Amino acid sequence: MSGPRKPEPVQQVKQRRDAALAALVEGVPYIRFLGIVFERRGDELTALMPYDDKLIGNPLLPALHGGATAAFLETTAIIGLSWATLWPLIESGEVDAEAMAGGTMPRLPRTIDFTVDYLRSGLPRDAYARARVTRSGRRYGSVHVEAWQDNRERPFAQAQGHFLMPRQDG
Repeated sequence: MSGPRKPEPVQQVKQRRDAALAALVEGVPYIRFLGIVFERRGDELTALMPYDDKLIGNPLLPALHGGATAAFLETTAIIGLSWATLWPLIESGEVDAEAMAGGTMPRLPRTIDFTVDYLRSGLPRDAYARARVTRSGRRYGSVHVEAWQDNRERPFAQAQGHFLMPRQDG
């Protein structure tokens, strides 16, 4: 008769989570094109879109292109919603993080609608964003996301989106 299972070392758990997040992000070529990266602290994700000249829409101001801003917000919302769904499945062992890193990717939520509020011009510098999942059900999810640059209390854009959740039965 064996005793209770010995818990995994914390570093091993962190590496598994980071590998799963990296696989999720690297599976979308447009995320790589925009240069978006995600930092994970516990179950909280912060997206970073590093400044690049190709992101400028109006060189006379200069200001970030509205399309790049919208894509940044939508990407943050989709990855945030996916991560919120995957986090408990990875922890329970239902989803294998190593398989994800090897290319077996879960399907991502699909956008139903996405509304962006441009609050002020995005400056030619790094941008950050965080998504807050307001609903995550079997059929659809709802997400609010804010993007800021120098001061989190002064977002330059925000969005609300609804997403069709991938079927869990394949």
